[in-house]
Amino acid sequence: MRLGASILLVCALSMGGCLERTITVTSGPPGAVVTLNDVEIGRTPVTTEFTYFGVYDVRVRKDGYEPLVTRRETTTPIWEYPVIDLLAILAPWRVKTSIEWDFELEPEVPPGSAEALEAEAELLERATDLRDATRGG
Repeated sequence: MRLGASILLVCALSMGGCLERTITVTSGPPGAVVTLNDVEIGRTPVTTEFTYFGVYDVRVRKDGYEPLVTRRETTTPIWEYPVIDLLAILAPWRVKTSIEWDFELEPEVPPGSAEALEAEAELLERATDLRDATRGG
C-alpha cells in the first residue's frame, strides 16, 4: 500500500504544471519594431516570454513615426511570491501571467514644416531660459 501511494505521489509531482509568463506589445499603427532591454523581440503585435518581474526599457519604432522610448514595470502576482510559487509549479495545471502593453505612435513632423519650426523655436527659448537661470539672471 505504501509503495502504491509513493508511486502515485511521484507521478503527481512529475505531472505538475508550470509557470508561463508572457508580455504582449501592440501599437497603433501595427508593424512597429519593439525592443525590450536592448533585445529586439519583433514587430507589433508581438508576444514574448519573460523571466523576471520589474522594470523594462521599451523602444517602439516605425518608419514615418516618432520613435517611442519609455519604461514599463511588471508587478509580481501573488502566485509568484516565494513558497507560493513552489505550489504553483507543482499544481497539475499551467499558471499563466500575461502582461499587455499598447503604444500609440505619433507621425513624424516633416523637417522645415511650420510645426517643426515652432518646436525648434520653443526648444531654443527653453535653452535660453535655462542658460539665464544657471547664470543667475
